Amino acid sequence: MAARASSAATPAPRAAAPRPQHRASSSSSSSRVRQRASASASASSPSPPSASIDSETIAAVATPVVPQAGGVAILRLSGDNALAATSRIFRPASSRASLRRGECVSHLALYGDVVDPASGEIVDEALVLPMLAPRSYTTEDVVEIHCHGGSVCVQRVLALLVNAGGDRSGSGTGGARGTDEEDAKDAAIPAVRLARAGEFTLRAFLNGRIDLTQAEAVQSLVSAKTTVAASSALASLRGGLATPVKDARRVCVDLLAELEARLDFDDEMDPLDEDGVATSVERAEAKIREVLATARRGALLDAGVVVAIVGRPNAGKSSLLNAWTRSERAIVTPIAGTTRDVVEASINVRGVPVTLLDTAGIRFGVGIDEVEAMGVERSRAALAGADVVVFVVDASEGWTDGDDDILRGITGERVVIGDGDGDDDDDEDEDAGEVKDGAFASTVTLSATRGDGVDDLERALAEVIGGGDVDVEGAAWVANQRQAEALTTALDALSRLKDTIAEGLPVDFWTIDLREAALALGEVTGEDVAEDVLDVIFTKFCIGK
Repeated sequence: MAARASSAATPAPRAAAPRPQHRASSSSSSSRVRQRASASASASSPSPPSASIDSETIAAVATPVVPQAGGVAILRLSGDNALAATSRIFRPASSRASLRRGECVSHLALYGDVVDPASGEIVDEALVLPMLAPRSYTTEDVVEIHCHGGSVCVQRVLALLVNAGGDRSGSGTGGARGTDEEDAKDAAIPAVRLARAGEFTLRAFLNGRIDLTQAEAVQSLVSAKTTVAASSALASLRGGLATPVKDARRVCVDLLAELEARLDFDDEMDPLDEDGVATSVERAEAKIREVLATARRGALLDAGVVVAIVGRPNAGKSSLLNAWTRSERAIVTPIAGTTRDVVEASINVRGVPVTLLDTAGIRFGVGIDEVEAMGVERSRAALAGADVVVFVVDASEGWTDGDDDILRGITGERVVIGDGDGDDDDDEDEDAGEVKDGAFASTVTLSATRGDGVDDLERALAEVIGGGDVDVEGAAWVANQRQAEALTTALDALSRLKDTIAEGLPVDFWTIDLREAALALGEVTGEDVAEDVLDVIFTKFCIGK
């Protein structure tokens, strides 16, 4: 039974070369040194990402929209015209309240009515919370409208927002009241458009409020399946992951600036300290390895594992599923072949999301009807797609030829469970032990009907999926697959740099590997990242985030 590594995503494309940040120098050549290093970096690389923030004001629903939603829904706007667009459709209950610039108080909620400006019809009651730039999620003017939940109310308010811009001369009454001059200005409010997936967080990133690791942590936090995954994402959101990466990149950029300068001004600088360079490279490598060590843990928290429970008919698979999930998820009878289809259930094993698949009993030979044969085929398909296989053996019968037949269809590591409900536990242990040597990663004896031994099974599963070196429960921040790929590229580049230095090659060869390392590290934090990489990252977000 084995946890399979998935690497479906393609490596992130290379972006612009790093822009070195140079050390301060008191020498007369410091200005020329900085100019030389900066010019070299710029000339040898394409421009930085062209992703830019458009001037449009965007709007989206920030909470789930379903017919049976909660009592309150939140709509969010961001952009220069967020206040003006909201004031078009919102009439505060107090005549002293205002959303007009210069009068609006940031982070102070206003109560009032959402009004259709064309007809004056009251659409809903709402709280409006303005958050003026730069003290907002995107650092732009942001307005949140807290209206009643449910798809009808939310969609009506959203439609009014999207239609709030454009020429409003001659429109109906309603909305905030102002002077004729103010109303004339509002008549030309640019249109509000629906936000794209992840666009609010993209703007926060492009405006410099968060780096790319924090932006990705937002998505991880929203999609977290366990409390451990949520805590890990929050640690990244607070900058835990970015710190060692930025430290490593700073080392590379500082070295690159110095080496680039030496290409023209070596005679004006102190002799190069090669031992010092090697020490700096090792320090950067240590930082990168620190982050890479969390990647496997990150994959577990993000994707989880699929566990197929297999075995002969009536071996106790469904009883195990019910005991593991503490529910009557699967039908259990003394009749062999009761389970005809794959029964799925989700559990949390030490912070890792686990999908359990209870499969139909697998047997071969005569006496199998068409329906059972279909169930067996589905069991084989589940077996082929599982990350981990839990092989259930009836300890009261011991290992049989039928178990051998099933075992031959399993590849990778496995866990075997001795399932027995008799009183002779020693005999059960002996039966399970007979099949342990060489065939399985771990062996656990339990009674599925009594629920005994499930904790031991979870410990065995955690050992198998973690390989004994992944402390999932102790997870803080973790690296995701994209970040791990870029970090591996950086580590490989620094390894080549050490070989280059050892071979005695000229300094200009050193800069090639240093630049690649700095570039790869910049891709992690977003300091050097291509626009198409940003597209891939932010399209995974939900609308409204």
